[in-house]
Amino acid sequence: MKKVLLIIGAVIAAAVLLANLGSLLVLAISVAIGYYGLRRFILTDSIGAKIGWGVVIGIGVCISLSNLPALIGLVALAVLYYLYRAWKKDKEAEKFDYTL
Repeated sequence: MKKVLLIIGAVIAAAVLLANLGSLLVLAISVAIGYYGLRRFILTDSIGAKIGWGVVIGIGVCISLSNLPALIGLVALAVLYYLYRAWKKDKEAEKFDYTL
């Protein structure tokens, strides 16, 4: 029964992850924009450039925070990972189960 529940949970988590794959891609792009803006902000010396890169950082952060489906997709990815670990641990327990 435990394996059936693990399989059902994995199928549901995989479906949610696939449904939010586009949102996860947008989240990755917005985090990359924010990170690039932060790196450029740290490296620049000009006040005008710092303001400009600060705006770029703000845009990246706003896109990231407003992307709620991607956060749901990340939770589904974490659930899928923990279900995989539970399945693997269950398989390991079967290998060494020498009950008479």
